[in-house]
Amino acid sequence: MTVTASPSSRNQTLTLAEVLTEIRISRAAFYRMRALGKAPKCLKLPNGQIRVRRSDLDSWYADCEEIAC
Repeated sequence: MTVTASPSSRNQTLTLAEVLTEIRISRAAFYRMRALGKAPKCLKLPNGQIRVRRSDLDSWYADCEEIAC
């Protein structure tokens, strides 16, 4: 799957719910991946919420494609 983002959308941050919907995994699975260092790079806000930059999610996708080959 190739994801092409416009320059303005690369700085976009996604909520954890948006990321989970896009990559189609559960919250528990995401946190397990995160604990193992295999999840996309996350930003933790002062209120404890997690965000993921669109560019980091796209890079993570690209890394997953390279590993799967």
